[in-house]
Amino acid sequence: MNPKICVVVSEFNKDVTAEIQNSAVHKLNDKGITGKEYLKVIYVKGAFEIPYVISKLIDKYDGFIAVGCIIKGKTPNFDFISQAITNGIMELSISNKKPIGNAIITCLNKKQAIERANPKKRNKGGEAARAILSVLGIIKSQ
Repeated sequence: MNPKICVVVSEFNKDVTAEIQNSAVHKLNDKGITGKEYLKVIYVKGAFEIPYVISKLIDKYDGFIAVGCIIKGKTPNFDFISQAITNGIMELSISNKKPIGNAIITCLNKKQAIERANPKKRNKGGEAARAILSVLGIIKSQ
């Protein structure tokens, strides 16, 4: 039976996050994870909300992919937000024993973000999908 996967996507920098989301969903579909019962995409306003939403849904899915794009501005907020999200995702994954693929990119500027989200290059969405499917496969085989 296929695992149930939830992709939580930040709407902030939507042009970038849409590419990352599409890459993740495409990779999951390639592995047979399709349909409402196995794949759910949920949108949140910003990346900071992603860990909270995952925490509320943690018992409903076998794995998650967090999709977001944080672009450095002129304040230290970039560093604080990025670290808080990363720590939150890692803590949720370990404490709940669920894989959470981190496809939240942190970039210095919009040009870099667009390049990193390019589906023809190494896209974080596809990488995150491969990572959680790999972990779920390891767990299943034990």
